[in-house]
Amino acid sequence: MAEHQVDAVVIGAGPGGYHAAIRLGQLGKKVICVDRDEVGGVCLNWGCIPTKALLHVGEVIRHIEHAGAIGLTVGKPAVDREGVAKFKTDVVNSNVGGVKTLFKANAVEFVYGEASFKSPNEIVVKKKDGGTDTIKAKNVVIATGSAPVDVKAWPRDGETIINSDDAVQVKRVPKDLLVIGGGVIGLEFATVYARLGAKVLVVEMMPQILTGTDLEIAKTLGRILKKQGVEIMLNTKVGEIRKDGKGVSATLNGEGTNNKDETRKFDTVLVAVGRRPVTDNLNLAAAGLAADEKGFVATDAQMRTKVPHIFAIGDVTGQPLLAHRAMKQGVVAAEVISGDKSAAFDPAAIPNCVYTDPEVATVGLSEEEAKAKGYEVRIGKFPLAASGRARTMNESDGVLKLVGDAKTDALLGMHIVAPQAESLIGEGLIALEMGATLEDIGLSIHPHPTLTEGIMDAAEAAHGKAIHIVNPKPKTPVGAGKT
Repeated sequence: MAEHQVDAVVIGAGPGGYHAAIRLGQLGKKVICVDRDEVGGVCLNWGCIPTKALLHVGEVIRHIEHAGAIGLTVGKPAVDREGVAKFKTDVVNSNVGGVKTLFKANAVEFVYGEASFKSPNEIVVKKKDGGTDTIKAKNVVIATGSAPVDVKAWPRDGETIINSDDAVQVKRVPKDLLVIGGGVIGLEFATVYARLGAKVLVVEMMPQILTGTDLEIAKTLGRILKKQGVEIMLNTKVGEIRKDGKGVSATLNGEGTNNKDETRKFDTVLVAVGRRPVTDNLNLAAAGLAADEKGFVATDAQMRTKVPHIFAIGDVTGQPLLAHRAMKQGVVAAEVISGDKSAAFDPAAIPNCVYTDPEVATVGLSEEEAKAKGYEVRIGKFPLAASGRARTMNESDGVLKLVGDAKTDALLGMHIVAPQAESLIGEGLIALEMGATLEDIGLSIHPHPTLTEGIMDAAEAAHGKAIHIVNPKPKTPVGAGKT
C-alpha cells in the first residue's frame, strides 16, 4: 500500500478532469489524476472522439454515393468493418497519447484505479492488481463524468441489446437497427449505422427529436434524415423486447403505429435514452457530501461543493452534459485552487452540437424558449439552398436561424442545420457573449463565398434587408428612412 501527499487529486481523467489536472500542473501544484479506465474518459475513448471518427466515415460514404452529381464516376463504396474500426481506434489512441504527453510535460501523475473518499482529505484508490493506494490531498476535484442509462426492461447484453459504449466498437453492422431515443446520441449513431448500410428506425417517445432544441431546427433535421433513409417514429413507445436466436422482436405503440401495438424484428437494439452522473461509488458521505436524487453534486460558480476544498466539475454537476462545459469548469476549479479569487464559471451561453450529417449546432434561446420567457421575437432565417458556397459543395439541405429580441434587437439565440455547423456556431457564441444585435451581425462584412455569410444573410433577413432571398413581408427594416 502506497501513500501520497499532494496539493490536489483529480478523480476522473475525462475532459473536465484532464483540463483541471493539466492546469494545476501548469500552476505549479503537485497533482495526481485517478481514473479506473483510460486517460481521456468517455469523451476520448467511447464518446466524442470515436463517434466523430465514425461519422466522418459516413460523410465520406455520402460524398462517394453522390459523386456522380459533380461529374465523378466512382464505384459503390464497400465498407470494411474492421478497417473502419481500426481507423476509429487509431484516432482514439492518438488523442489519448496526446493527453498522456501533456500530463508528463506538466508533471501530472496518473494512477489507474477506482477512487473513493475515506475522509474529506483522503482518497483510497483500489487498483486493478488488487492493491490500494491512499492519497492525502489539500484539495479534491470530482470529475467522474456520466454513463449510459440502463433500462431494466431491456437488459443490455452487449450484442443484441447495446448501449453507446457498445455501439462505438462497431463489432458488426446490423441489417436492421432499432434506436430507442431520438436525442443527440441516438441520432448520431443512427447516422453512423445508416451510412454503414443498416436499415435504421429511431423511436422517440416525445413529440420531437432533439427535445429542447428549437422546434423548426428539429423538424428540419428530421426531414433530412428521413430523406437519407432513417425512419423516425415520434410520440411512440417501445414496450417488450424479446430476444431469439436471430435477433429481437420489439413491440411499438404510438403515433408511429397509429396507436396500435406493432411488433417488428431487428438484429440489434441500441438503447440511447440518456446518461446519468457517476457518483454512486465515491462514498461521498465520508467527505461530508451527498448527491441529489438524480445523482448530481451541487457547486457554486467557483465549482466548490459545500465542503470548501472539494470541487466538482462536468457531468456530475448537472445539465448540460457537454465536454466543453466540463473543460472550462476544470480550468476554473484549478485556478481557484491555485488562489485566483476572480475565477468563476459564468458563461452567457453554452453551445451544443449534434454531429449528424448535416450537423446541428445551437446556442442561446430557441424561438419557443424566448417566447416562453416573454420576449417578442424577431426571427431571421437563411436557407442553405440559397447559399452560393453550399451550391459549390453540392449541398442544399439546411437552414441558419437567428432569434432576436424585437424590442432591443439583441441576439437571443442562433440555430443551424448545415455542414460545418459545429464551426459556424462559434460566431453566435461570441455574439451572445459580447451582447451583439442582429443589426451588428448584418453590418459585419462576412467573406464570400462561405457558409458563414449565411449568418449575415439571416441577420439581414430579420430586418427585411436580405439580398440573396425574397424577404418576408415586411417589418420596417432597420435603417429605413435614415438620412
